[in-house]
Amino acid sequence: MRGICRGDERGMSAAVIRVGNISKTFGPVHAVRDLSFEVEPATCFGLLGPNGAGKTTMMKMIYARSPRDRDCGGTMDIFGFDPRTQELQIKCLAGVVPQEDSLDDELNVVGNLMIYARFYSIPRAEALRRIEALLTFMELSERRHAKIRELSGGMKRRLVIARALLNNPRLLILDEPTTGLDPQVRHVIWDKLRLLKRQGTTILLTTHYMDEAFVMCDNLIIMDKGEAIVQGSPAELLERNIEAFVLEVDSNAMETASNRTLPAGVRVDHSHETMRLFSNDVDGLRAVADTLARGHHIIRRSNLEDVFLKETGRLLNEIQ
Repeated sequence: MRGICRGDERGMSAAVIRVGNISKTFGPVHAVRDLSFEVEPATCFGLLGPNGAGKTTMMKMIYARSPRDRDCGGTMDIFGFDPRTQELQIKCLAGVVPQEDSLDDELNVVGNLMIYARFYSIPRAEALRRIEALLTFMELSERRHAKIRELSGGMKRRLVIARALLNNPRLLILDEPTTGLDPQVRHVIWDKLRLLKRQGTTILLTTHYMDEAFVMCDNLIIMDKGEAIVQGSPAELLERNIEAFVLEVDSNAMETASNRTLPAGVRVDHSHETMRLFSNDVDGLRAVADTLARGHHIIRRSNLEDVFLKETGRLLNEIQ
C-alpha cells in the first residue's frame, strides 16, 4: 500500500526523474552548472563528487527544498511534476534521508516515527502498523521504546531511513546515508536498500564511498565544481575512463620505480606517499614490480575510486 499522501498517477512515465540543463547559483558561487540526467524506475542513481561539488544542492532542487535558478532555462520533471510549482506532490511521493539525523532526543523510537506520520496525515492505527513493519525491516524492533540518546550511530541511521519510508515513497533520496558507520552496519543498510529497489522503489544516492557507489548504483554522475565530469554505469566508467590495472608503490620504493624505464602505455600518478602506475598490460606492471623490494608494492585492478580521483584530483586544494 502506498502512502495516504499520493498526488495523482502522472508519474508512471519511463523516467522517474528528468533533469535538463539545470543550474543553481548562490551569489557569485555556481553550485550546479547546466546539469542533465535521467533516472529510470526501480534503479539506484548516484551523485558522486568532492565536498562542494553540488550533490546536495542538486538533491534539494529535486525534492523542492531549494528552487533552481529562474533564468537558467532548464527543466525538471519528478514523476511528471515540476518542483518549482508542484512541491507538495513531489514531497508526497518521496522520502528523504538527509546528512544529519535530525531526530528528537526527548522522544523514543516509536515517538519519533509517530510525529513524522502525522505530517502525512496517516491515521494512528495505520501509522502504528507501518511503524512496526519498518522497525522489523530495519532490525530495530527490540529498540522500539529506547530514547534516541540510547541508540548507536548505526541504529540512528537505520531509524532515519525507516522514518523516510513511512509514507511508502516511490522515490527514496539518501544523502550520504552510511557516512561514519562501521562496515557491518553499512552492509546491513545496503541489503535493505537492494530489497527496496527490487520492490520497485527508485533510489537517489550521494556518497563519498566509492565501494558503496559501485555496489549500489545502476548509473551515476561524478560531479566537480557543479558540473558533470563523467556519467554512466560503474562498469562503463571503469572501462571508458581508467586503465584496467594499477601498480601501487609506497614511498620506500618510489625512487627505484621512478628511475626504471617503464613499458609503453604506462601512466604515472604521484601523490605524497604513493606512486601509482596504471596500464592495461598487467604483465608489464609485473615486470616493474619484480624490480622492487617485496612488501612495498601491490598490483590490483583499478576501481571507481581511481576514476574519481583521476577526474577530480587528489589534492585538497583541487577539490575545495
